[in-house]
Amino acid sequence: MVRDGYIYGVSLLAVALVAGWATGRWEWGIVPVLLAIFFLWFFRDPERAIPSAPGLIVSPADGLVTEAVSISTPGGPRQRVSIFLSVFDVHVNRAPIAGVVESADYHKGKFVNAMNPACAESNERNIVTMRGEGIEITFKQIAGLLARRIVFPLKQGDRVERGERVGMIKFGSRTDIVMPADAEIQVKVGERVKGGASIIAIMAAGAMAGESPQKRRAAQASADPDDEGDRR
Repeated sequence: MVRDGYIYGVSLLAVALVAGWATGRWEWGIVPVLLAIFFLWFFRDPERAIPSAPGLIVSPADGLVTEAVSISTPGGPRQRVSIFLSVFDVHVNRAPIAGVVESADYHKGKFVNAMNPACAESNERNIVTMRGEGIEITFKQIAGLLARRIVFPLKQGDRVERGERVGMIKFGSRTDIVMPADAEIQVKVGERVKGGASIIAIMAAGAMAGESPQKRRAAQASADPDDEGDRR
């Protein structure tokens, strides 16, 4: 369990005891006890079996896949998978790959419903870029309608292993992961995933070796130019 669960849970149990003692009526403690149980459950942090095969990108969060699309970025084409976390999901975030944190940029913002695609650019968010296993990925911790705090204790230069706990978002949120254009997406919209355990994508051997997607596409086009349009 995340430490916050004990803080909230124990505090509310203490409130229940004080309310019952001060009023002489035990029913005054029902609401604080129920809230304590909720917080102890919400801040659960179950162990996960992390896939160990090379080239895998695992989910950074538990939740529902709401988007899996190709996007354009200043660095070229990428693929993005969005995961919505309700208050019923585990909110601990995990590293999608093993590697080094290149940057972590926190942005203040609004608290639009996390199901709304616009929240990725307007809401409070933390944008983390990691490099490792021959690739670079970015994932966003995005606050939702109820979320009021993003936790990310790591800093630039820190190294993490695939599936390692890297923070959390409190009370409903969204997590986006942006990957290379040639990652083979393994999930579909409407599918539920588990942080650290579910495989989001698989990288080709060339990408893992550090070969750029542009070079691979150029080599493929030279070998069989008639197929270039189909591959794109």
